Amino acid sequence: MFESLLVANRGEIARRVIRTAARLGVRTIAVYSEADAQLPFVREADEAVLLGPAAPAQSYLNVEAILSAARRAGAQAIHPGYGFLAESAAFAAAVGDAGLTWVGPSPDAIEAMGDKVNARNLMAKAGVPVAAGTESPVEDVEEAVRAAAAIGYPIMVKAAAGGGGIGMGLARDEAELRTAYETAKARAERFFSSPGILLERYIENARHVEVQVLGLADGRVVALGERDCSVQRRHQKIVEETPSPGVSRELRESMLAGAIAAAEAVGYRNAGTVECLVDPKSQEYVFLEMNTRLQVEHPITELVTGVDLVEEQLRIAAGLPPAADMDNLLPKGHAIELRVYAEDPVRFLPRPGKITTWSEPAGDGIRVDAGYEAGSVVTPYYDPLLAKLCVYGADRDAAIERARAAVKEFVIGGPTTNLLFFDRLLTHPSFVSGAYDTGIVADVRADD
Repeated sequence: MFESLLVANRGEIARRVIRTAARLGVRTIAVYSEADAQLPFVREADEAVLLGPAAPAQSYLNVEAILSAARRAGAQAIHPGYGFLAESAAFAAAVGDAGLTWVGPSPDAIEAMGDKVNARNLMAKAGVPVAAGTESPVEDVEEAVRAAAAIGYPIMVKAAAGGGGIGMGLARDEAELRTAYETAKARAERFFSSPGILLERYIENARHVEVQVLGLADGRVVALGERDCSVQRRHQKIVEETPSPGVSRELRESMLAGAIAAAEAVGYRNAGTVECLVDPKSQEYVFLEMNTRLQVEHPITELVTGVDLVEEQLRIAAGLPPAADMDNLLPKGHAIELRVYAEDPVRFLPRPGKITTWSEPAGDGIRVDAGYEAGSVVTPYYDPLLAKLCVYGADRDAAIERARAAVKEFVIGGPTTNLLFFDRLLTHPSFVSGAYDTGIVADVRADD
């Protein structure tokens, strides 16, 4: 195991990585922007280095500043967390070129799965189911219209090099397609510097289900179960649970095998997630994308498996065998994650501000991964995720009951949060029954 680790991220994920590294005796180095100087992760690291001003381009996206901090602090490895540079093949390569260990998959694997069109084609070749769609980026709206006519409506329009739901749009006819195409292209150019657009057949009433994989140092790929991520606003997840209540045993086995095949197709090492769309009626799935990093929702997999995924990431990067017995893993119980944001619970718009009160729920089966505390300031510069409230129960009913109680016990004063939305969601008939899909947020708001 290397002796020192720089965490190239902020907030709760930086604290999360620092916690495991410290337990393993690895010296930790935090990097931070001027806006984050007083956040907990900065003081919890063994050393902290200022990157620059609040703007991400001058701090958390500044490759040279991060590498310079690593050199000054004597870091031997870099963990990128999620977001920012976590899925940048260029950054991963730069870390290696600097003589440091990259805690993640190879630059080639990141690049191969980063382009959605290329990833679709790779998966189809590997025998993983994919939705009907374009095999190359569409170059203009007229080409998009012709392609959509061949695929069949409804159509999902998305940035070929994108992620996080940015620029995605649904089109049920040509008029909607023209509008969705122009919107997606503009956002693709703005956020990803790539105007390429992918079209895929839209699956009605789909569930969004993903599989956690680990590419081990010895070359094996293992799957650690699936997570249901269907509770979304603006195509972005806000609640996840494992196991998925909408997946049969047969489908689960098929998805796990498909995820392993997907990772093996690109020689994958380290933690990754294969995301899929599931048709609840037919119990069939199609590949959506692969996230070549640690997922925000990884804690619920840890709760049902007992595996510390960050520790396994570090061990894989160091060329060591896994700490857990990967051949005999059997997830037990049920876990739910609620992403607590500084945002209003109706329109889900950011609500930054100073946190005056912070009181977390605690007890058996409750885990809170937080990036803030009382006195912290939520700034407008970054994603307003405050904490991940995770609960575990012997079964789904027990987990939901524990989640309801935990939401009521979580007190955050100052910025408005989405805790009130979770209070409604956890009693909504569709969620309680488990028979929900990616439209459930709209259903909860409509019933409010």
